[in-house]
Amino acid sequence: MNKFALIGHPLGHSMSPLIHDRLFALSGFEAEPYRLIDIAPEDIASSRPLLEEHLGMNVTIPHKQSVIQLMDELGDSAKRYNSVNCIKNDGGRLIGYNTDCDGFLRSVELLPISENVVILGCGGVGRMMAIETALHGGSITLAVIPQDVKAAQLLMAEIMEKCGGASVKIADISTLDGNFDLLVNATPVGMYPKTDACAVSDKIIENCLSFFDAVYNPTETLLMKKARALGKTAVGGASMLVYQAVKAHEIWYGSAFAAEDISKIILEVENAVDLMNKK
Repeated sequence: MNKFALIGHPLGHSMSPLIHDRLFALSGFEAEPYRLIDIAPEDIASSRPLLEEHLGMNVTIPHKQSVIQLMDELGDSAKRYNSVNCIKNDGGRLIGYNTDCDGFLRSVELLPISENVVILGCGGVGRMMAIETALHGGSITLAVIPQDVKAAQLLMAEIMEKCGGASVKIADISTLDGNFDLLVNATPVGMYPKTDACAVSDKIIENCLSFFDAVYNPTETLLMKKARALGKTAVGGASMLVYQAVKAHEIWYGSAFAAEDISKIILEVENAVDLMNKK
């Protein structure tokens, strides 16, 4: 029976088994129940035999970079971000991919990513979102806290190198001003249990047309609540979590899924998160 798993450290509660088992059931692909495998950082270098036992694997922190040494080949997205979160075992050859970018792009495909976009934060996920936005023609404002200005400057230089002619500027998140077509929250502000926090002022929310929040717990952050109260479109992080998994199944065995079925899984994940928070 085909084996699939998530590796990381530490591995607490994860939505991955729910998501992947639902996708296997939808596709009819025969696989053992999806597993979580905790691998300590010092053990990743010797983990190649374990990886080879699986037809496909997902990778989370802190192994997204360190697992690259075990790969025989990298897909374009993994090369672009020097980060692997999906592995395909192709007849004993391990190929690393990054499906986080696919999860992001599919989550915002109905949002104006090619217009005037402000991205809050410039860490790992913020870096990916900024580069993908630039590749899709968006004009980017990187809104960061003062201690992250140097990191934002490095990211701006990277964007300009990868996306010639891109429009990028840096702003202090506390004094952010202006009108934006899309606001992307790539910070942990608003994440459970500190759900009463919002990364930007009410004025900025009023001045933005649409929103994507990478936080998936809670399923509706304070930022999203405020945006929706104004009648604006706000998409939460559960969609990105599910869509990056969908891309993994496409890579592993060439599956295809109906949009309505994926929407049901996203709703199921959101309900599971809400239930978990009530316990």
